[in-house]
Amino acid sequence: MQASPPASPIVRFYRLIDAARPPQRADRSAAGTLPTRAYRYCEAVSAATGFGWWVFPPAGLKLIWDGTDIFWFMDGLPDFLPLVPAAQFPHQSARFDAAAPEDLAGCSPPFLTALPEPGAVQIWTGLMARTAPGWSLLLRAPANLPHPGGYVQWEGIVETDRWFGPLFTNLRLTRTDRPVVFDADLPLLLAQPVPRAAYAEATLAAEALVPGMDGFTAADWADYHRTIVAPAADPDRAPGRYAVAARKRGRGACPFAAATA
Repeated sequence: MQASPPASPIVRFYRLIDAARPPQRADRSAAGTLPTRAYRYCEAVSAATGFGWWVFPPAGLKLIWDGTDIFWFMDGLPDFLPLVPAAQFPHQSARFDAAAPEDLAGCSPPFLTALPEPGAVQIWTGLMARTAPGWSLLLRAPANLPHPGGYVQWEGIVETDRWFGPLFTNLRLTRTDRPVVFDADLPLLLAQPVPRAAYAEATLAAEALVPGMDGFTAADWADYHRTIVAPAADPDRAPGRYAVAARKRGRGACPFAAATA
């Protein structure tokens, strides 16, 4: 599937919390944490790592889950506070009311919300987003970037060309023995642009299976030979041939169309 070239910009981020760090293009080296060999030669890994934008928490944050209740802390607070059931970012409600139309007073999105499921919490990034028509945002944990642990994230696809609201993530705390720490300088989310056609039912229903090797065609075997056998038999082959070819194909093309082809 070839996506049509996107409108410019493909996504526009809106910052509501002044302290929030702006999103940035995801780094193909995962901020230097990918093994050098993977970064240089494995285009599949580096392309996935750099596909999208990193989104950060609006401030350093600590959460404690005691198995029943959730408590939160950030700089400027005297101590951990119970999350019952939601909390505003400090002073954000007043800033929102001063900027928004009068009929939206009191409608600032909560910074943190305790969800009904045990240990589940929603974190707002301080941002909102719009995408070009026909494009959505897949919100997920940053690809191939280790996080400090103590939680798992749910992924979600938001039709941000139609829905203009807070850009948040839902996660489940997984430990109770010590605080779970979110650093303001470490990505919390990866926002990836996805054409709506890519996850439409008609697209996902259009799959087929070759149940065994007796169903391989001559073209299939020829492609396998070209992709795997011939390079392995070449004593002078250079590492990273796939990476070189993939990067050449991507030059001058829409990066999002290439990623969804």
